[in-house]
Amino acid sequence: MPQLLTKFRYGFLKLIIDALRDLAPVIIVIGFFQIVVLQQPFPNLPSVLVGVVCVILGLALFVQGLEMGLFPIGESLAIAMTRKGSLVGLLAFAFMLGFGTTVAEPALIAVAAEAADIAGQAGAINNTVEAKASYAFGLRMTVAVSVGVALVVGVFRILVGWPIQYFIIGGYLLVIGITVFAPPEIVGIAYDSGGVTTSTITVPLVTALGVGLATTIKGRNPLLDGFGLIAIASLTPIIFVLVFGIIA
Repeated sequence: MPQLLTKFRYGFLKLIIDALRDLAPVIIVIGFFQIVVLQQPFPNLPSVLVGVVCVILGLALFVQGLEMGLFPIGESLAIAMTRKGSLVGLLAFAFMLGFGTTVAEPALIAVAAEAADIAGQAGAINNTVEAKASYAFGLRMTVAVSVGVALVVGVFRILVGWPIQYFIIGGYLLVIGITVFAPPEIVGIAYDSGGVTTSTITVPLVTALGVGLATTIKGRNPLLDGFGLIAIASLTPIIFVLVFGIIA
């Protein structure tokens, strides 16, 4: 029992040190500009310090949770679905995983709500609670569906063995073409929508899915074929939201 407690304390201390090391550049930059450049004290310093401690603890626990939970379960699901040998089932699983992780993404919820609020103030939609809620919901569903479609395309790419660069180059050429016809007020939102797929919930599961598939399928290299799903998933929301703006 004492050995177990010692091991736990050592492991937890290592997590804290690693999180502090990762956050150190941000803390140094903010402190430098606040103290040296602006030459002002931190407003409400006790709250700031408590917040920093909470961020360090949260980051340490989050990273540990990824390693213990999300990455293993994502890989095991991908391996199990591949061994079942059902292409339709695998693609359906990829779509639902992409849709489910994205629609629950806190970053997407925040961006959609902010976009709806600004659109209402600018007169692009009716400035009512119902209209803004409908706009935000439509934007969230559009991005979530786009990520689901991206994972279907990405999984099929891994199965077939196609190079990823063709998808990325072709996708961004399509983005450029659609941008010409999209209303200007939706372009910035569309480009920012691609960033929500690189947030806390989506990245671990999507990465684990790609690596799990490439590990299971004969002839695929996890390093060459297992990664790249996030790149495709970051591209399709731009296309879908631009089209959403043209339609809506």
